[in-house]
Amino acid sequence: MSAVKIGVFDHLDRNGSPLDAQFEDRLRAIEAYDAAGFDSYHLAEHHGTPLGMAPSPGIFLSAVAQRTQRIRFGPLVYILPLYHPLRLAEEIVMLDRLSNGRFNLGIGRGISPIESGLYGNDPAEAQARFDEALAVLQLAFTADRLTYAGNYYRFEDVPIEMHPMQSPHPPFWYGAGSPESAERAAARGFNVITHNVEEAAVVVRRFRAAAARAGKPELEIGVGRFIVVADTDAQARAIAARAFPRWHESFHHLYHAHGRSPVFGERPDLDGYIAQGQAIVGSPQRVSAMLAAQAEASDADVQLGQFVFGDMNLAESLRSIELFAAHVLPALRAEVVVKR
Repeated sequence: MSAVKIGVFDHLDRNGSPLDAQFEDRLRAIEAYDAAGFDSYHLAEHHGTPLGMAPSPGIFLSAVAQRTQRIRFGPLVYILPLYHPLRLAEEIVMLDRLSNGRFNLGIGRGISPIESGLYGNDPAEAQARFDEALAVLQLAFTADRLTYAGNYYRFEDVPIEMHPMQSPHPPFWYGAGSPESAERAAARGFNVITHNVEEAAVVVRRFRAAAARAGKPELEIGVGRFIVVADTDAQARAIAARAFPRWHESFHHLYHAHGRSPVFGERPDLDGYIAQGQAIVGSPQRVSAMLAAQAEASDADVQLGQFVFGDMNLAESLRSIELFAAHVLPALRAEVVVKR
């Protein structure tokens, strides 16, 4: 048994401010997560859409490395088919070293076929490209010279001058939407984050069983949802009711522009998210009770919040983080025990 960990998931979706101001405000929020004792920060990668203003997550995360002291951080995920794997391996090593070994390596093949197409990639090849890029990364983290022959990448005796601080490499993280995908991730040695709150207990249970079968019982799984805390339920609801529709529009933007629906279907409105447990909005007391109940039910190692989204401003964001850190976080750590 162990204490539950508290993390953050962030799309860094467009909020209407100039990008330089949005980046600085978000870095100040991350400084607040770090100072409050949050365990991890996970940043999405998206392209050609207002859903993601960090299309090169490594650049933003290099700033995170310098603005924080203890919080672990990383992409969720690097879309491996869009990268040259040797170039990416060098970036990962730099981030791991710059952060003194605090880097979490989130990887994936990319959830949006539209985004892959914008880069000129065939979405049907995404899994094969992912597998080859991952194989090259794993070699680059430990080899002094690298030779690899695949369908997409071929290297002959490439000198490797840089290796990560974390040995043999930073921990892999993967996004999983179903019990089956969580099982596959565990079998490959990946930690997992899911936003499937409704089936969280099933996803966690099957992930842990698969991790045990793979001889990796130490792997962790986290569950994410939107969280807004304010001094009163009414204040929190007013912030969420204004900010969530902007995030919702950004989430659907690229799909609707191409006359399609998201991979897992249209997302509900704020009331739907609250009813499904995918958004927790209210005073510290309300958020504590609801999040503790979800944490107990899922038994996940990490409970994640998407604390800043839509057009939430810096003052609203910092107040939500402050109230969560002062009242919700200590209660969760005192009351919720992971029974793995």
